[in-house]
Amino acid sequence: MEQLSAELQEKLDALRSYIKNLGSLAVGFSGGVDSTFMLAVAHEVLGDQAIAVTAVAAAIPERELKEATEFCEEHGIRHIIRKVDPIRQIEGYKENGPDRCYYCKRGFFREIIRAAEENGIEFVAEGSNMDDLGDYRPGLKAVEELSVKSPLRAANLYKADIRAISKAMGLPTWSKPAYACLATRLVYGEEITEEKLRMIELAEQFLIDHGFLEERVRMHGNIARIEVPAKDIPRLAADDLREEIYKRFQEIGFLYVTLDMHGYQMGSMNATIQ
Repeated sequence: MEQLSAELQEKLDALRSYIKNLGSLAVGFSGGVDSTFMLAVAHEVLGDQAIAVTAVAAAIPERELKEATEFCEEHGIRHIIRKVDPIRQIEGYKENGPDRCYYCKRGFFREIIRAAEENGIEFVAEGSNMDDLGDYRPGLKAVEELSVKSPLRAANLYKADIRAISKAMGLPTWSKPAYACLATRLVYGEEITEEKLRMIELAEQFLIDHGFLEERVRMHGNIARIEVPAKDIPRLAADDLREEIYKRFQEIGFLYVTLDMHGYQMGSMNATIQ
């Protein structure tokens, strides 16, 4: 592993110590930057007493499950996949109120806790970091209620720290764009359905396939509002690609296709909360 600064090494050591003291750990694993880093450290410290548990639902793109599965296979980490149907099984989810994430996290982590218990693992962990405390995150309430551990926050790790250490460790996710489940693309109050989530997934995958790795397709009824970083707006709006995107989005089921002139902004749907 590449040498770290004294500050980052201290935080990494604190994380290793925290996880080691747990003895056994099931990591709620999405395949994203944070949970991949935490899982890698847990596997390093605990060996077979660290497992990955991925809760799969319609709001999780197939590419994310594929990447999570490949990572565990490559590193010899036991990976348990649990299918969850929040639209039908989790009360308060499909209505898509501002507290949707609370109900979703609670349902997902109840399933992850069951998986841990069935496999003789004492503790469950999630991957929020210190930056997450500065945003609207109702899901953290569910984490606290279920006594799920937050090792990255316990070690005072921020997103930039995690990316830097991940790079030094050679993890493929160190530069992976931030990701949130597809349900976050719908305006609050608009009912969540599998059809809508599939439309969003297909639209975002089309943009990714065209090189827009940091993007969002927000759904407002029959309108798709595309967000990409400001530097990428000219390329997306170029005539040939613009027409191609418009045609494909209409095939997917959107009636109108718009480009957000402000550019990509994480959590932009939270602006609709009154």
